[in-house]
Amino acid sequence: MTSPPETILTTSHRVKCDGANDIPGGAALGHPRVWLEIDEQGYVDCGYCDRRFVLKGGPADGADQAGLHDIASGMSY
Repeated sequence: MTSPPETILTTSHRVKCDGANDIPGGAALGHPRVWLEIDEQGYVDCGYCDRRFVLKGGPADGADQAGLHDIASGMSY
């Protein structure tokens, strides 16, 4: 069984990820910044770092994240 991805709760349907939010040194140690769109599933995964963004109050909020499939669509630079 795989471990669940890092999960970030958000109130916005459109989120950005650079893989370095909590890394000292910032984006230079992460990946290119991408914008992701959360759809009706209530979550989206970053295609670079597998971070999962879950919409607060959405269908995936409170769900077992390990049981949900990856959704990396909607990425844009």
